[in-house]
Amino acid sequence: MNMRFNRELFSPQELKRMYGVSPEGAAHKEQNDQEVKAALDGSSSKLLLVIGPCSADREDAVIDYISRLRPLQDKVKDKIVIVPRIYTNKPRTTGAGYKGMLHQPDPIASPDLFKGLVSIRRLHLKALEQTGFSCADEMLYPENHFFLSDLLSYVAVGARSVEDQQHRLVASGLDIPVGMKNPTGGDLSVMMNSIFAAQHGHSFVYRNWDVESSGNPYAHAILRGYVDSHGTSHPNYHYEDLRRLADLYAAGNFLNPGVIVDCNHSNSGKRYIEQGRIAKEVLHSARHSADIARLVKGLMIESYIEDGSQKAGENIYGCSITDPCLGWEKTERLILELADLL
Repeated sequence: MNMRFNRELFSPQELKRMYGVSPEGAAHKEQNDQEVKAALDGSSSKLLLVIGPCSADREDAVIDYISRLRPLQDKVKDKIVIVPRIYTNKPRTTGAGYKGMLHQPDPIASPDLFKGLVSIRRLHLKALEQTGFSCADEMLYPENHFFLSDLLSYVAVGARSVEDQQHRLVASGLDIPVGMKNPTGGDLSVMMNSIFAAQHGHSFVYRNWDVESSGNPYAHAILRGYVDSHGTSHPNYHYEDLRRLADLYAAGNFLNPGVIVDCNHSNSGKRYIEQGRIAKEVLHSARHSADIARLVKGLMIESYIEDGSQKAGENIYGCSITDPCLGWEKTERLILELADLL
């Protein structure tokens, strides 16, 4: 084998014992889980807002950002459920570039998976204990989910992972909502098949165990735009796109049909400043169609303290080192505007 085994890592159970959740933190997570599920199953009319940095890069800035969301959540609590993004592992199309805190807890240092596992659990734990938010992360590596399973209220399966069998099977066994993104090429049938698989039970191998899942009724769609064979980005958040998705749901046997619209990535062409306009257009579409209004459950927005992005090593506090994000002032204004429109 062309691999070197450096050292054996601890189990999820060991890491959870090292960095355990307080009873207060567990109660906050339970309440957050119920609010997110209620928004997705229609028992609540609140809009989900999954918002935060493209990638978590440093603990102090991420906690600072999430702490700013807390009073804002209190202002809009009757209309919006905020789920902060703490994305600690990042997919890379070519394998090159920053892969997230799991790989590099210090983005300018060499990879260290041992420290990385500790750093991502500590970050999610600190967010929960200090702000009451149980956050969202991307399930890039399904076998790693249980390192954070008692801290998360939402996970997303990315555009490069949505066709993978293990992602679908593990999603079917989680007790929190899982968003399935459309693949980078835009084939919605891939996403719908993934949702269907995740909503049903399976038997499979997971972390050296023979396991059975019962299905996840909260698996749902995330529209993030797509890229054609010429490398051109195309959006899929318009009225017609949402109408088509409603038809695809209606044609199948799905529980809790729903979509979260990712306002960045190929929907914005990575022009982060467009996210507010896109979010408002989605809400406008919902006002013009009862089917779309029932379908649209939330929005996903990439946001941080500073506008734009930076290169790793520039060390600008609160500025994304991956995709560009909305800065805090624009973020705060946008959330309040969205609440007024609901």
